[in-house]
Amino acid sequence: MPSTNTFSSYGSVTKTFHWLTALLILTALPLGWIANDLAHAIYDTSIPTTEDDIARATRLFSVHKTVGVTVFFVALARILWALTQTKPGLLNAENKPEAFAAETVHWMLYASLVLVPLTGWLHHAASEGFAPILWPFGQNLPFVPKSTFVSEVTSGLHWLFIWVLAGSLVLHIVGALKHHVVDRDSTLRRMLPGQSDAPQPPAQHHSMIPAAAALAVWVAVLIGGWSIGIFSDHSAATTDTAELTEVQSDWQVQDGDLSITITQLGSPVTGHFAEWTAAIAFEDPAEPGLAGSVDVTIAITSLSLGTVTDQAMAADFFDSAKFPKAQFKADIYKTDTGYEARGPVTIRDKSVDVVLPFTLDLQENTATMAGELQLNRLDFDVGTSQPTEESLGFGVVVSVNLTAERET
Repeated sequence: MPSTNTFSSYGSVTKTFHWLTALLILTALPLGWIANDLAHAIYDTSIPTTEDDIARATRLFSVHKTVGVTVFFVALARILWALTQTKPGLLNAENKPEAFAAETVHWMLYASLVLVPLTGWLHHAASEGFAPILWPFGQNLPFVPKSTFVSEVTSGLHWLFIWVLAGSLVLHIVGALKHHVVDRDSTLRRMLPGQSDAPQPPAQHHSMIPAAAALAVWVAVLIGGWSIGIFSDHSAATTDTAELTEVQSDWQVQDGDLSITITQLGSPVTGHFAEWTAAIAFEDPAEPGLAGSVDVTIAITSLSLGTVTDQAMAADFFDSAKFPKAQFKADIYKTDTGYEARGPVTIRDKSVDVVLPFTLDLQENTATMAGELQLNRLDFDVGTSQPTEESLGFGVVVSVNLTAERET
């Protein structure tokens, strides 16, 4: 069997690409479907899940993504090979409507084989703390930021394009079976392994009208996606947060950031609290010793933690419905090497004494500080259903940066 195509038959390389692509797609689709169902169960706070559930979903997603990246490269290689080859003619070229439909579906399939894995890959690169690709590359992509909005948009596009791929695949299979069972021609047989006795196709001319029709379908799909909100910025959506009362403070925070970083599936995920208050009393002493106090109150539901924000609010984690606030009430000390805030952190109904070392740049009535400490989530009964670090690390890094001005 020759390796290259002729006007009447497909070569061995084209056949290999065709059946390898079919195998990969028919592997990736069910894997993604099952993994997605498991993920929905994990993110649904009303459904109890275990570490085994998370580990199973992670493995399935990892294999799904790895197969998807493979599809992307195989599809590119297949397209490049096709550009160098003679295109075998349609055996039913005289049936204009059927020939037009067949070529339109082929254009849709080729685009889907690139766009579906590409959008999935972009979604993975934009997401934090997600199931890793098993290839030794591709966890991150150039020019793709870690962004909840980008992650949501590429996820939506991936979902839309999967339906186009599935629809095109069904039409392609139905068409092949129709040729084989109803028409009894050699359309399917000439793509099977081995030498085929395909007849000479009739003379025909391939136009770009089917490609334009396929493009119109893609445009319609994108418009449909826009109409259902695929491109809306859901990352900016607000939720009800615990009402924080205004505090009296000798120093007023002008600008600041309070964040936590967790380790999910071996990758760091950083989230930020949008609502918090700090009552600060501080006088810089000449010698090491007590310098003041700080009382920080945090609205737990103001936390944005990427794709796991809702899960973080669940009863097994922060349980924000029952414990809407966290608190850090500490004395401030000047030490020989810097400054420390010493006192209890209260999360849920647990309090743990901690020491927060921080740097301080004091310029007359303006102070800029930066500090970081590490907590153990199990000390606060957070994530007790995940008693190991297989999916969620024990350590939680708390970082604070702020600029405050003295009330005069």
